[in-house]
Amino acid sequence: MSIEALIGVILPVFGLIGIGYLVVWVGLIGEEVGDALTDFVFKVSLPLLLFRTLATVGWPDESPWPFWLAYFSGVAVVWWLSGAIIRRGFGRDARAAVVAGMSAGYSNIVLLGVPVVNQAYGDEGLVVILVLVSVHLSVMMTASAVQTELAQQRDGLSQERIDPMGIARRVLLALIQNPIILGTLAGALFSASGFAFEGVPRTLVDRIADIAIPSALLALGMGLRRYGLRGSIGPALAISVLKLFVLPAIVFVMARYVVQLPPLYVAVATLVAGCPTGVNAYLIAARIGTGQALSATAITVTTAGSVLTIGLWLAVVTG
Repeated sequence: MSIEALIGVILPVFGLIGIGYLVVWVGLIGEEVGDALTDFVFKVSLPLLLFRTLATVGWPDESPWPFWLAYFSGVAVVWWLSGAIIRRGFGRDARAAVVAGMSAGYSNIVLLGVPVVNQAYGDEGLVVILVLVSVHLSVMMTASAVQTELAQQRDGLSQERIDPMGIARRVLLALIQNPIILGTLAGALFSASGFAFEGVPRTLVDRIADIAIPSALLALGMGLRRYGLRGSIGPALAISVLKLFVLPAIVFVMARYVVQLPPLYVAVATLVAGCPTGVNAYLIAARIGTGQALSATAITVTTAGSVLTIGLWLAVVTG
């Protein structure tokens, strides 16, 4: 991909993120507006965009299992590495290692991955990323729940055995309440029904879905003011290297050379892996009561760094 083409993908994406950050930083609008916009994107516009994509294009014929294997193999490796670095290199406890694992392995698919893939590959790329979106939340939530309970035992905070049924119930409840999952499922079902998506319903959905991408990027920029650099700079930088370089490198090798996916799948998997840390890492840290500074700083550093690294990985997957 030429330099001009790379700029054409990256500038519209990160330009909108920068505008969102700027309008909050200078005080034109408050952070609460960003929160409201994020809710709108997450609960309304982005689910409708994903619904429209699947309803009109349909679910891909390619088997998802090699795609999932390539992606989550990379996540597993960086999760283990980040935990080892935090515990052995920085002397933190097991719960902080869980936060580090989430920070290194959980990509911001919704607010950045979808816009980047859409900008680079259009609807064809969106269909492929939906294959990952459909399982990403459930896999990462299950992994974090299991690891959190194990960490609490290691840290001497709990003597209870892991409750698989309890974890399954919590994950299932979260999934059936998640608008992104519901939008994806509804789009797949509508596509399978054979009905035509047209007329007034299509017009209404188009109007809202068309603003999903710019709204998501603006909301991401506005939200960055909340996190900032809170401390734990050394651990956060180590996690950021794993997130922006090691994870996408592993996923790229797995996708291209091990399971040998089609080029578009290789590109989407690599770009998603190279996205910055998602806010769920901070939410996990807040819930278990440790690692908030680590996760917040990782979110800020990886988001800023991804301005350059997304371009790097775009050049790799198109080279």
